[in-house]
This record gives sequence, structure tokens and C-alpha cells, in this order.
Amino acid sequence: MEDNLNIIKIGIMIYSLLLQITETVADSTQKINEAVIPAVVATPAQEATFSIWDLLVKGGVVMIPITMLSILAVYIFFERLLAIKKSAKMDHNFMNNIKDFVCEGRLDAAKNFCNTTNTPSARMIAKGIARIGRPISEIERTLESIGKFEVLKLEKNLKILGIVAGIAPMLGFIGTIMGVIKIFYNISLTDNISIGIIAGGLYEKMITSASGLIIGVLAFAGYHYLSILLDKVVFQMENNGIDFIDILQNEA
Repeated sequence: MEDNLNIIKIGIMIYSLLLQITETVADSTQKINEAVIPAVVATPAQEATFSIWDLLVKGGVVMIPITMLSILAVYIFFERLLAIKKSAKMDHNFMNNIKDFVCEGRLDAAKNFCNTTNTPSARMIAKGIARIGRPISEIERTLESIGKFEVLKLEKNLKILGIVAGIAPMLGFIGTIMGVIKIFYNISLTDNISIGIIAGGLYEKMITSASGLIIGVLAFAGYHYLSILLDKVVFQMENNGIDFIDILQNEA
């Protein structure tokens, strides 16, 4: 009987001890939560902020030629755009006025009118007027030669824009590959494969690829847009040349 009582007493003591330990742990946990949670709420995680300039700087040395290509592409695009737009402007009655001057025999007035207009078509027609009196086949060859020369002047530096469209993405990929090589070289030295290190290095080096692709796409679009405008000018010159030959044939 006494043994059973002793066992019961020991069980009660163990139960009391476990209850005290549980209460102590619960109190400690509550105190820790009360101390930590407000601090976490009071100091939220700071988001990483960066500007476009910071990204460009992190792109590395390859960003220098990419930036130079972008400046070159912008300059050529707007310079050629203004030149082609200017050459496309012409009075719709231009050929009618030329026809009147030629029919009336006022060739000097026709030349002056062409010089005043000062467009590729006008310069081409002026050369044709200067050849009046010679065989029409010779005048046609003159118009064709002058037309090609005027088109070449309008195409000045236009191919450079196409070259930029091809080179800029390549430079971007080269910069990225160089960055990846550097990342794995550093990993081989430190023997530390960390997602943070790899991701940080990759996002910085991918900047060059993104920049190169953006410059390449814009240069490609600009090149073809200018080519479309140039085709319209060439079509206008060809029509004016045909009209001029028709005027000479009718007069003959």
C-alpha cells in the first residue's frame, strides 16, 4: 500500500514539474513575441531602388561602345529624316510649270524655276533642260545618271544605321558572356556557390544584352522607315523624269 502511495506521490511531483516547465516556456515565448514582432513591424524590409543610370553603370565597359552607337544612330536617323523630308517636298504643279516653260521656249526661265525649287527632282529636270536639242535617248541617259547620283546623296550614311542595328545586339551579348565568365571565375576562386552572388552578377551583365537589343531594334526600325521614305522620293523622281521625256516627245 505504501509503495502505491509513493508511486502516486512521485507521479504528482513529475506532473507538477512538467506543468511548471510548460508555463515557463509559454511565458518566455510570449515575451519574445512581444519584443520581436513590434520591431519587425516597425522596421519593414527596405526595397532595393535603383535608377536607369545605375543600371547603365553596372553594365560594365561594353556599355561605352553601345552608348556611342546609340548616339550615332540617333544623329544619323534625324539628319537623314530631315534631308529626305525636305527632298520630298515639291509643288504638285511643278511639272505643269516646266511644261509651260518648255512649250513657250523659255528654257532659261525653266532652269531658274528648277534652281529655285532645289529638290532632287528639280535638279534632275534642270540637267535634262540643259540637254534639250540633243537626241532624246541621250537626255534619258542623263536623267537616269543624275537620278542615281541624287539617290546616292540621299542614301548617305543610311547604311551605317543598318550596321548599328546589327552590331549593337552583338556587343550586348559579348558583354553578357564576359560577365558570366567573370562570375564563374570568381566562384572557382572562392569555392562559394551562392544564389545571391550568381543572380546579382547575372542581372548586372544582362543589362548589356538588353541595351544592345533595344538599340538594335530602334536602329533597324529607323533604317527601314527611312528606306520607305526614300522609295517614295525615288518614285517621284522617276515619274517626273517620265513626264519630262513625254513633254519633249510631244514637242518634237
